[in-house]
Amino acid sequence: MGSTSQSHSKKNLHSLLVPNLTIPSSSSSSTTNNNNDNNLDFEFSHFFGPHPPPSSPSPSPSPSTTAPPHVIYNRSHSFVGPSPRLPPNSLYPLPEEPASDSDDEIEKQLPDKEKVDPIPISEGKIGPGDFEILRMVGQGSFGKVFLVKKRIRRKGEDDDDDDEDCSDGVFAMKVMKKDTIIKKNHVDYMRAERDILTKILHPFIVQLRYSFQTKTKLYLILDFINGGHLFFHLYRQGIFSEDQARIYTAEIVSAVSHLHKNGIVHRDLKPENILMDAEGHVMLTDFGLSKEIDEMGRSNSMCGTTEYMAPEILMAKGHNKDADWWSVGILLYEMLTGKPPFTHNNRKKLQEKIIKEKFKLPPFLTGEAHSLLKGLLVKDPSTRLGSGPNGDEQIKSHKWFRSINWKKLEARELQPKFKPDVLGKECTANFDQCWTAMPPNDSPASTPTAGDHFQGYTYVAPNPWLSSG
Repeated sequence: MGSTSQSHSKKNLHSLLVPNLTIPSSSSSSTTNNNNDNNLDFEFSHFFGPHPPPSSPSPSPSPSTTAPPHVIYNRSHSFVGPSPRLPPNSLYPLPEEPASDSDDEIEKQLPDKEKVDPIPISEGKIGPGDFEILRMVGQGSFGKVFLVKKRIRRKGEDDDDDDEDCSDGVFAMKVMKKDTIIKKNHVDYMRAERDILTKILHPFIVQLRYSFQTKTKLYLILDFINGGHLFFHLYRQGIFSEDQARIYTAEIVSAVSHLHKNGIVHRDLKPENILMDAEGHVMLTDFGLSKEIDEMGRSNSMCGTTEYMAPEILMAKGHNKDADWWSVGILLYEMLTGKPPFTHNNRKKLQEKIIKEKFKLPPFLTGEAHSLLKGLLVKDPSTRLGSGPNGDEQIKSHKWFRSINWKKLEARELQPKFKPDVLGKECTANFDQCWTAMPPNDSPASTPTAGDHFQGYTYVAPNPWLSSG
């Protein structure tokens, strides 16, 4: 399809979404912007697809005689369309993408010699040909995620890393189409995700092992976390007990605190971006909306998932790391009650509720849980629990975390009571069957006509990191 139809589709999308987006005005004098981040940037689709309800969900635990709260599964998800969990006839339908953006259409347009590319050429010594695709585990607007196994190089072949120290050689391979990234103006996000992942090493953050590129695609090779998403297990259980939620929240707080100490704000904390490993520990993932912001800096970007966005983001007042602590509060509330504190089918009204309304504290929660939620879900970021240079210590010392030994936690010595059902390193039983049943094909993509936006993208994690896993 030509550029005229693509332009028409974009106009339809703009006219559909913008009227539903209300951002109260704010004084420019009150906003400090050290990042030149004045343009709105919208969430791009995450790559690991969320899970549908199981055919026979397990009964929801009830912490008291109070009836279990109603669990809301359908919710708006981003500024570029509804959650994949919403039925097709939900609010905010998206105009159809031009057919030329699909894998099948691109494949038809490519010459026959370009359709077969078993080992694409990469810019470094490692590339797609070094990995055997086993199964597809997710798909998003920029590409796909596969479960892959690293091929063992034969003796004498160039290889700077030791194959035996790569956590059994099983990884998640995130594949993104350059042409789509460039068209949607997400080049900076993709580069930032790769750059941030090269700087972070933490027991509760998914680790980047390799990154490389071909002429048409970007590749991130990450540890494969096979316990499924936190959302999947929350969906099955309905709610978590406070003891179960406490260790998950503590691990999330530890990971977010580490990001903040390194000048990084995640900006898209939600159950779909938190994986669970085979031991039951949570692992933070998806840094596509993350940004490096210094202690005094601010970003004016509009990004994230509406239910988890802090009021200061919605009001375009400028935000920093304090916005992440609001999202942690929303996550905790959802784990303990089965739904976020602010919900509405209409995005404009949902934003108004987040900005103006008080949230209700369920009576079946303990006073300590009430206290922590009240501290995290303060609408003024300057008085929110976690604000300030040592704000993470305020959270860690809160009485709800009294039973947590933080040193043992970060040494992974505190074992969660729940462990997901995982049968081996290559198990994908905890991922959505709509993805895992699809053919595991790394489909061809068109070559961008623009210049090189991703110079220096290749990365190989240092051997000490690899052996520590």
